[in-house]
Amino acid sequence: MQEKEYINVYGARVHNLKNIDAQIPRNSLTVITGLSGSGKSSLAFDTIFAEGQRRYIETFSAYARNFLGNMERPDVDKITGLSPVISIEQKTTNRNPRSTVGTTTEIYDYLRLLFARAGVAYSYESGEKMIKYTEEQILDLILNDYLGKRVYLLAPVVRARKGHYKELFEQIRKRGYLHVRVDGEIKEIVYGMRLDRYKNHDIEIVIDKMVVTNSDLDRLKQSVGIAMKQGDGLVMILDADTDEARHYSKRLMCPVTGLSYREPAPHNFSFNSPQGYCPKCKGLGIVNQIDVEKVIPNPKLSIYEGGIAPLGKYKNSMIFWQIEALLEKNEVTIKTPIKDLPTELLDEVLYGSDERIKIKNSLIGTSSDYFVTFDGVVKYIHMLKDSDASATAQKWAEQFSKTSVCPSCHGAKLNRESLSFRIHDKNINELSMMDISELYDWMEHVEQFLSPTQNKIAVEILKEIRTRLRFLLDVGLEYLSLNRSSVSLSGGESQRIRLATQIGSQLVNVLYILDEPSIGLHQRDNLRLINSLKKLRDLGNTVIVVEHDKDMMLAADYVLDLGPRAGRLGGEIVFSGTPQEMVKTDTLTSQYLNGKKKIEVPTQRRAGSGDSLLLKGASGNNLKHIDVAFPLGRLICVTGVSGSGKSTLVNDTLQPILSQKFYNSLQDPLAYDTIEGLEHIDKVVNVDQSPLGRTPRSNPATYTGVFSDIRKLFVELPEAKIRGYKPGRFSFNVKGGRCETCSGNGYKTIEMNFLPDVYVPCEVCHGKRYNRETLEVRFKGKSIADVLDMTINQAVEFFEHVPQILNKIKVIQDVGLGYIKLGQSSTTLSGGESQRVKLATELSKRDTGKTVYILDEPTTGLHFEDIRVLLAVLNRLVDKGNTVIVIEHNFDVIKMADYIIDIGPDGGKGGGELLGFGTPEEVAKTDMGFTPRFLRQELE
Repeated sequence: MQEKEYINVYGARVHNLKNIDAQIPRNSLTVITGLSGSGKSSLAFDTIFAEGQRRYIETFSAYARNFLGNMERPDVDKITGLSPVISIEQKTTNRNPRSTVGTTTEIYDYLRLLFARAGVAYSYESGEKMIKYTEEQILDLILNDYLGKRVYLLAPVVRARKGHYKELFEQIRKRGYLHVRVDGEIKEIVYGMRLDRYKNHDIEIVIDKMVVTNSDLDRLKQSVGIAMKQGDGLVMILDADTDEARHYSKRLMCPVTGLSYREPAPHNFSFNSPQGYCPKCKGLGIVNQIDVEKVIPNPKLSIYEGGIAPLGKYKNSMIFWQIEALLEKNEVTIKTPIKDLPTELLDEVLYGSDERIKIKNSLIGTSSDYFVTFDGVVKYIHMLKDSDASATAQKWAEQFSKTSVCPSCHGAKLNRESLSFRIHDKNINELSMMDISELYDWMEHVEQFLSPTQNKIAVEILKEIRTRLRFLLDVGLEYLSLNRSSVSLSGGESQRIRLATQIGSQLVNVLYILDEPSIGLHQRDNLRLINSLKKLRDLGNTVIVVEHDKDMMLAADYVLDLGPRAGRLGGEIVFSGTPQEMVKTDTLTSQYLNGKKKIEVPTQRRAGSGDSLLLKGASGNNLKHIDVAFPLGRLICVTGVSGSGKSTLVNDTLQPILSQKFYNSLQDPLAYDTIEGLEHIDKVVNVDQSPLGRTPRSNPATYTGVFSDIRKLFVELPEAKIRGYKPGRFSFNVKGGRCETCSGNGYKTIEMNFLPDVYVPCEVCHGKRYNRETLEVRFKGKSIADVLDMTINQAVEFFEHVPQILNKIKVIQDVGLGYIKLGQSSTTLSGGESQRVKLATELSKRDTGKTVYILDEPTTGLHFEDIRVLLAVLNRLVDKGNTVIVIEHNFDVIKMADYIIDIGPDGGKGGGELLGFGTPEEVAKTDMGFTPRFLRQELE
């Protein structure tokens, strides 16, 4: 067997891998599978990818490596047959609000180029097509139109702006010009001349007065040149007899109003550049505004009684004296209920008034009365927010504000000028708002509507845009639009966008490693994803996928199964070979593939409590004004293809309504009409996909909060009381109890300039993190460091008589994480493990029997066996009377639900309708959408 046809890994020992050898065929699609925490990512990412990347960086000079930081050499004997490696993980999503699908895939960059070079400009004032001339063309036009007429040549300097312009007139006078035309009237410039500063003015300099004749051509040419220079490329011709003016410009100019634009460049269409973004919202499309309803929650109260929430009840302070004086001037008092105040007056209280108000000297204790202008309560809130940068002040101001669509650009993010460039009647924002499938159609047919010049310019750009859009369609993202913010994408979506970008780059001989790309993908789209990966393979690349999906395993060329269990009990290869061979073996994974083991469908579905939450008229994002009932006391699954509106319904509409009701949260729900049945629940718990803290100091004990209880337990021990220890003594994050040599890390970092850093256990505490005195306090013979070193299973036995600790760690054991250690650093947990630690934390909170749990794809990173364990936990919650709402694509979970809400039929604009609801058996009988078809196969 030749070495080059395989990637060979010898002696991998990273994390929990047990010195294993692995062989992966090159130029094939290989799936690495196994229980969550069995060492799949350790093999794929922390061994193969880390070594590939390290070898690449080793090729740089020692000088360049200084800047790159050093890659650590993974704990492996040797790896042969490696190509350059590209990893596509879930964690790398961008949290920047300015990042969009268009900027990530670079399609928006090509669109900007297209509009800058081939866009047609229209005036935003008159809607006319903009024109531009050369100086020769302008001379010809003037000779044509004005031959034999008396004209003034004018250079416009001010257009519809306020000001007194005293300095401007002085400058014009010093340049030697004697006359100006102000607001349509020609005047001589006199010393000290000024205008009304509060009115809008138009000012033009009179460059020349002449009769246009062919003999005076030189003078005309010179005057037009000077006018262009003074008027910044714009010249105005005024007919002295009829008083009619026309504009001519070297730049893009509106023939009717004389409005001119800058030469378009790609940055004029970028919402991240000052040349392109909307000046009001700085290219974010949303602005923070003060919400009057939050400022005046109860209009029945008077201002004296605290009717204006940010100010509170009446106290002797300047702002109350100002309001009092303002109201008295209008013949009402500060004790009048707010609802009885005239609207104009209330506006003045909120937004300020121009008039000066008198504050009596008796109030402020001065000799004379005090006159001030009042800026208004809203300005006062902004002022406090800007002057105090502390988090509390910001939070205080935020509770009175709401984010709303920018009133100036209406969410388009660009300024008026950029939005006035069009191609085939669409501006760049209208294209960014289209679904990708719709945009692709538009791009296919746009060429027949372009002029020959435009076609010549655009041909290459359009080709680039089309290929990139094609790849997005191939990975099942046709429902996204280019202006969709990256923050709002699910892990699987952002991963597939990066996959599309990679396929787009058409590299060969590369090793791609993907981490569960099927997350957030409906069964219907799975085949398209598998085909995209096969396309990558057929180009001549090796593709390794870490995956739990059945279809993906069966479609692979080669499968590695790690196990036999998770954590310390895993880390071995229990099977390697083709999927066809795998089905015949007896590993945990293959038992689920060949049907020996399966998640049993329950014989009967729970009827629930009989009450339900009724959400009416939900119309956020793409929802089509739907009414949805969530029956309480049942396990509810919300299903539908990607982008059909599941998250919009549950995470962006239902969950914020409940959080606002029970916790006064600040997040506003999306549009809906009414909600009924809130009286039947009293708590909401949300488990989303965001990762645990990624610091080495965070661990399951600190995250679940059980560590505080353990420290309290140690403080109560007689030994600790004698020594006067407080809970802080047992923390490894603060001075006092921790080992100061390693600051409670347990290891020291030795920097090896251009070799990777070496971590050695601290020589003082030997990795225990605490100093000697702290470790002398023992509970049942174990010190605090020994407790952190226990696995969850050991800790459950150890603390069996301490209920408040037991309750929290028992849940971690129940979700199938008995093998992890209490003090294991969060950075070493796999994706599926951290998801479940988070789940356990939420599930360990006291349930009331009336709690609603909302879970977004809880099966991320979970193996069939882990899903079985997870379902047992969820069922236990529902049996106590709680309601669990799960957004899910995994049919193992869907078939177990008591109630299904199916949304669809497609993603994006083609979705957002309620297709079916009821028990899985009822939904399977319908024919609407794609879920019933797959559900029938599962139930049979």
